[in-house]
Amino acid sequence: MSQKKKLIAKLLSNPKDFTFEEAETLLGYFSYTKNNKGKTSGSRVSYVSEKYRTVITLHRPHPRKELLEYQVKQLVELLKQEGLI
Repeated sequence: MSQKKKLIAKLLSNPKDFTFEEAETLLGYFSYTKNNKGKTSGSRVSYVSEKYRTVITLHRPHPRKELLEYQVKQLVELLKQEGLI
């Protein structure tokens, strides 16, 4: 099983330990690029896809690394809406 498929399977299982870095990697597999507005963007990070013409905004958790449960559900919902998973 490829790393991409493993991350998708993990995301769909609604884990409590899905990290921001894993989400970033998964979005990279779907050709989303980070659109950070520099130091003024705070903890909000946008990912833009020219291919799908969509923007996904995630909150970078701190001090922990794991996304909260609602963030995982939102990410799953957005990726399903785009037909990516």
